[in-house]
Amino acid sequence: MADTQALDTLLEQATGARDSALDQHRRALSAADAARRQGEQLSDYRKEYVRRFGTQPGRAGSVELLQCYHGFMARLDDAVSQQVQLAAQAARRADDAKTALLAAELRVASVGKLIECRVAEAQARRERADQKASDEFASRAAWQRMAAVGADGLGFGAA
Repeated sequence: MADTQALDTLLEQATGARDSALDQHRRALSAADAARRQGEQLSDYRKEYVRRFGTQPGRAGSVELLQCYHGFMARLDDAVSQQVQLAAQAARRADDAKTALLAAELRVASVGKLIECRVAEAQARRERADQKASDEFASRAAWQRMAAVGADGLGFGAA
């Protein structure tokens, strides 16, 4: 199988690249999931904060307390919005990693198929060579038998 030695090396490299792409995809999925969960936590916290303190600043009548509440809510809204953007970016990175993984898997499969074809071609060449040698042997044996028959005087031209 010296014919496939270079392809075997290429297959090893492609497999290594695929494994690396798989690791990157897993990390990207994990990061996207973590970003999504953090966004959900922030959103849930905002809802809970509004539920608990949303009506109190207005009742208390303190302008300073109302300003603090609205300032905090604005910062919380910014944090939620920023986290949504981060989660979207992480999801895009996970999609890109998946695309890279699929390309790497395709390369591994292609090289594997190429190796199979080369092995099949080599086998077919060996079988043709064996058949040719067998045919030549049979042909020589037939000629030798005919020559032996002709030497005994029993050939076609003897009378």
